[in-house]
Amino acid sequence: MAFDIEMIKEVYKNLPAKVEAARKLIGRPLTLTEKILYSHLHAEQKGDNFERGKSYVDFSPDRVAMQDATAQMALLQFMQSGRPKVAVPSTVHCDHLITAKNGANEDLAFANTESKEVFDFLGSVSNKYGIGFWKPGAGIIHQVVLENYAFPGGMMIGTDSHTVNAGGLGMIAIGVGGADACDVMAGLAWELKMPKLIGVKLTGKLSGWTAPKDVILKVAGILTVKGGTDAVVEYFGPGATSMSCTGKGTICNMGAEIGATTSTFGYDDSMSRYLKATGRADVAALADTVKQHLTADAEVYADPAKYFDQVIEIDLSTLEPHVNGPFTPDLATPISKLKEVALANGWPTKISVGLLGSCTNSSYEDISRAVSLAKQVSSKNLKAKSEYLINPGSEQIRFTIKRDGFLDVFDQIGAKVFTNACGPCIGMWDRMGAEKQEKNTIIHSFNRNFAKRADGNPNTYAFVASPEIVTAMAIAGDLTFNPLTDFLTNEKGEKVKLDAPTGDELPTKGFAVDDPGFQAPAADGSKVAVNVSPKSNRLQLLDPFSAWEGIDLKGLKLLIKAKGKCTTDHISMAGPWLKFRGHLDNISNNMLIGAVNFFNEKTDTVKNQITGAYDSVPKVQRDYKAHNIGSIVVGDENYGEGSSREHAAMEPRHLGVRAVLVKSFARIHETNLKKQGMLGLTFAAKGDYDRIQENDIIDIVGLTSFTPGKQLTVVLHHADGSSEEIMANHTYNAQQIEWFKAGGALNIIRANVKA
Repeated sequence: MAFDIEMIKEVYKNLPAKVEAARKLIGRPLTLTEKILYSHLHAEQKGDNFERGKSYVDFSPDRVAMQDATAQMALLQFMQSGRPKVAVPSTVHCDHLITAKNGANEDLAFANTESKEVFDFLGSVSNKYGIGFWKPGAGIIHQVVLENYAFPGGMMIGTDSHTVNAGGLGMIAIGVGGADACDVMAGLAWELKMPKLIGVKLTGKLSGWTAPKDVILKVAGILTVKGGTDAVVEYFGPGATSMSCTGKGTICNMGAEIGATTSTFGYDDSMSRYLKATGRADVAALADTVKQHLTADAEVYADPAKYFDQVIEIDLSTLEPHVNGPFTPDLATPISKLKEVALANGWPTKISVGLLGSCTNSSYEDISRAVSLAKQVSSKNLKAKSEYLINPGSEQIRFTIKRDGFLDVFDQIGAKVFTNACGPCIGMWDRMGAEKQEKNTIIHSFNRNFAKRADGNPNTYAFVASPEIVTAMAIAGDLTFNPLTDFLTNEKGEKVKLDAPTGDELPTKGFAVDDPGFQAPAADGSKVAVNVSPKSNRLQLLDPFSAWEGIDLKGLKLLIKAKGKCTTDHISMAGPWLKFRGHLDNISNNMLIGAVNFFNEKTDTVKNQITGAYDSVPKVQRDYKAHNIGSIVVGDENYGEGSSREHAAMEPRHLGVRAVLVKSFARIHETNLKKQGMLGLTFAAKGDYDRIQENDIIDIVGLTSFTPGKQLTVVLHHADGSSEEIMANHTYNAQQIEWFKAGGALNIIRANVKA
């Protein structure tokens, strides 16, 4: 039986009436996205034909999921809320704080020692507040959620941008910051701007070397890293129903790389098969009773241009495998063009490592298709030319593929199997020689490939592909190899060609596992103690942020004018910094150290306006804070792209940055800034970015009449004594302005509980 089955029954019992009410309210047929969103309106939210991309709407998600790196801050905030227990089913998954180095057993043992304090904290907080706890080694959060918690037509939020993976099982699943999770766990409404809708019609059928991953690699090339911002991508058509449920999950997972709020698919037989295979036949049976409400109305898919803001059509029968990168996940190259493009750009063509796994591609189907290629190394007398590393998605996956002999095959080609955890995908890879910063190429089945992300080396060219292409490329050891057309020379000097991959959607013998790694919370957690040592360098209880002073912000120093791509990795790096995710002051020492300073083209080197000397960004900001001087960060397009990590908002807030002024924001980061009581502004005229000078002192005027839709004035005081005014836009609604005034949304929750 499924977890939280009574909650799922309640959702499905109310679904038909809620969908019908929404259809009458809007006065037309509904997309799947609209059905799920309108059926999850908060009880106090008045129904309306909400304007896409404009209206802020309150929702009631069904559940919350948190990974260990972000759960620390989310739960430290929840502990301040004054609530005795979470209001909705919630889980914590320990998957980020495990370094990949020597192999699964050794690495897990090391993590359990190194991060014992954090794991014990998360386990005890989960026990106290009624939260399900998945121990280190249990698996990657999104794979575990898909296997155990996701259900068609549901709505969930998670403190990780790849929460969207659950769209593969027909959910609206959205990545958020910890403050948003805290709201929902505290029983409050969750606010979201009503998303625009992008429809992707899939025709034809995948075959040969092409995989579901290639769909999203193609879409990323079309929409770019910000083309899906403030939108839900809804996939449909005969090509959609022909794919596996986990393949759909892969596509939704990497929707985070186009900035999409989330992605989803309508309920179909593949989802029913997956639910039954993962022990949730009861959920499948319930879904079958309301299946007409778990997909769009027929009229929508018959004439999608009438109902979606944008429509893309992809023929799976003619879709080529793609390889995306380097350094950005939207640089899409069809496999037939890769050699030409790689040589033209001077990319290093020798592949040093192929990596399989991550939350994006670690299903049984993914691994079975990869193993069909690995088997050919011995059968065709080949020798794999690249190192090959694997991160299984969950203990259930690892146990099952071991039983079915897959790990033995990988072992024969020299593969190393890491813990069931994120590992290299999030920078938790202790890669030998990375510190030399040598130019090299890796290829992986992950989702992101920003500079330094996997191994900390800025000269590692990382490419994203399907597990099949990753495996074939690792065997060949060459980025210019096209497995669809090219031959390899085997150990006997013979020319051989790899056969196209094959595999099973689901294990024919069923899934198996001895210990999945789940720990249920105490029935009564009131007597459970949660202790945080004041001497800890890993955990730190939070102090409330100060409320707004009630006056305009004047005399702000320019901390940094960031040039080009500035993701949450640039603002708050992962890798070795993950260990400090529960200690706000310690992790603030990585604030913006990856951002490129516009004025000197360097990272982590900015001018201290007090001393006139150049120093690291956190040191300069701490000096401003010590002198009680506020500052401002200026950024480029899509600022805060990438992970949901709210540390990228909390660190500037903690160190005294008062505002962030950019050309445009990524959705989650803008919300995180608002939640923490920060000012997130955009240039009314993007060209005004060029007016910002290195020694500027900046005023933000108009805050005493801060209202929705009303611009603020930014006054630039230049070093030569001149001044100029520019205008700044904002997207704050009335409630979000109250967050700003109170010094953060959590201060309002705390005040309401005390009242």
